[in-house]
Amino acid sequence: MTTSPALPPQATLFAVAAPGLPPFTAAELRQLGLLHRRSKQHKRAVEAGGVTFLGDRAALYRANLHLRTASRILVRLGDFHAENFEQLRARAAVLGWDHFLAPGQAVDLRVTCHKSRLYHSGAVAERVAEAIGERLGKPPELRKSDDEEDEQAPQLVVVRLDHDRCTVSVDSSGALLHRRGYRLATAKAPLRETLAAGLLMAAGWPAGDALPPPLLDPFCGSGTIPIEAALMALNIAPGQRRRFAFMAWPDFDAALWQRLLDDTDEQAAARLEQLGGRLVIRGSDRDAGAIAAAQANAGRTGVGDAIAFACHAVSAIEPPAGTGFVVTNPPYGQRVRGGPDLRNLYAQLGNVLRDRCPGWQATLLSSDARLLAQTGLALDTSISFVNGGIKVLVGRGVVPGA
Repeated sequence: MTTSPALPPQATLFAVAAPGLPPFTAAELRQLGLLHRRSKQHKRAVEAGGVTFLGDRAALYRANLHLRTASRILVRLGDFHAENFEQLRARAAVLGWDHFLAPGQAVDLRVTCHKSRLYHSGAVAERVAEAIGERLGKPPELRKSDDEEDEQAPQLVVVRLDHDRCTVSVDSSGALLHRRGYRLATAKAPLRETLAAGLLMAAGWPAGDALPPPLLDPFCGSGTIPIEAALMALNIAPGQRRRFAFMAWPDFDAALWQRLLDDTDEQAAARLEQLGGRLVIRGSDRDAGAIAAAQANAGRTGVGDAIAFACHAVSAIEPPAGTGFVVTNPPYGQRVRGGPDLRNLYAQLGNVLRDRCPGWQATLLSSDARLLAQTGLALDTSISFVNGGIKVLVGRGVVPGA
């Protein structure tokens, strides 16, 4: 076996993101200095399924550590033309598998074929497995993993054939990145952390480096939105409490990773000192079990002192003086079935906000524009996401007076 070069300074990386989130992922990459607005790369970087960017090993580690809206980070291992199985096997065999896999390691090969001469995904997977075995001296153990939450899952390799062009990518993340490592307790219909982060970014939170305005979530469930808001405001990296697939790679640089963690801890400590306990984030829900879960999750995250949770209905919210953000994921039909008519709940929410939160920035997530209209608020719904397979609208607007 010949040794290929390590991850180059300008490796092609791809941040996978759920529908509606790629523009926010691109903004995060720009903030990290990993994507430059004026570069040629930026013009074609944002796609329907994520964002392409260039970087070295440190960039790969930082993207996994810091990105709040991405689902996983892929490393482009190869890109070549393949019209037959011999071409596929030969060209896949020269790729640098040795930096990502150990001989005989368990691998989940996910293959898609589109308008290509090689159209049988199973046969393509067999040839790629043969190529890996030729490169490493021992074939991989092919093992499917349907559980994208499992940190012990086999190494994911993604192979895509499109018009006879084959791209091969290696997943660096492992369990999907919404798995921050803090949510053990959940309430009904939990919101994924990546989507909650995107919702907060759409709202404009945390609005710069100064002290953020207060934030309220009157339907907080197990606390995902308030917790993600606190992580963002306190500059706490979302990935610092979990493991990643790249940690098992043969060329994992543990010293570099520790330096990145240390830098992140220093930045978070400086931000905590800057805010000095003045951050105001409140979450409430009428479900006592949900509030207990939220408090437990916040405690595991280390932001329990930054969030005040309370068990009461939306009609009982008491916002602090001044203006701030209301960011929430109220119930909607497909998400919570069998409940009362939700139109009254949305109308009540609108009335409460006009009465107690005039001038506040409201950002609501719902699958039904008619429910958002029941609030009586003038909401811009130009942004949409997908939550649990359901298209959801992001309604944004300033709350008028009663």
